[in-house]
Amino acid sequence: MALPPYASPLERLWRVAFILLCALVLLFLISPIPAIMPLSFNAEPYFTYPMPGLSMKWYADFFQDPRWLDSVRASVFIAVCTTGLSMVFGTLAALGLSRSNFPHRALVMAFLISPMIVPVVITAVGMYFFFATLGFNNTYFGIILAHTALATPFVVITVTATLIGFDQSLIRAGASLGAPPMTVFRKVTFPLILPGIISRALFAFITSFDEVVVVLFIASPDQRTLPKQMFSGIREQISPTIAAAATLLIISAALMLVAVELLRRRSERLRGISS
Repeated sequence: MALPPYASPLERLWRVAFILLCALVLLFLISPIPAIMPLSFNAEPYFTYPMPGLSMKWYADFFQDPRWLDSVRASVFIAVCTTGLSMVFGTLAALGLSRSNFPHRALVMAFLISPMIVPVVITAVGMYFFFATLGFNNTYFGIILAHTALATPFVVITVTATLIGFDQSLIRAGASLGAPPMTVFRKVTFPLILPGIISRALFAFITSFDEVVVVLFIASPDQRTLPKQMFSGIREQISPTIAAAATLLIISAALMLVAVELLRRRSERLRGISS
């Protein structure tokens, strides 16, 4: 937002300093990304600058190596299942928490979002011992349940925020016309909050797709997701193929963030909120 014409010199100086500070913070946050992406095109199998030449062989190695392809398939399978479960659980929880007469709402919300607060290592250790008693360790089912516990808080928070800005008079209008509650939800509520739900589904997918700590505790040695394969590759043999995989992950995440932003704007337009 531009400063008004009557802004003082001190206010203008503070604005310039604020912009520079924000630019430095942004540069600090994204500096690892531009550092690693060019190395994926290095012609030599070394992480070194300046690069002696350019090559796409590390991307070819990524798409031809069965270990990388199997890890991608495992990550996609786990992320899709996690997204489905977290959307069902998170949306139902958000619908309940959005009701004004819900008892102990703050306490229940704090309990639901606790996986976001507790360090992931602590959560992973707890899941490891709990799943060991149930026999879920070393199974894809256990990994999916663990990732669902981590992804559901993101869905609960964002869908609850979407429902807070929802015009409740639309529900009352539908009910006054004789529509049953399920019909009102299916015809009125769900279409209006659907863009928000889809955008949160993308967040849940990314949360599961990028997660590695819980997988290291729960998965068997043969169950390798893409982040686990990258982690193992760093320990066993550093190769620019890891940089190629990281670049593909960064591009995928950027595309999903663009989709999330577009869906957020569409959701606000549907709910009558200017963006």
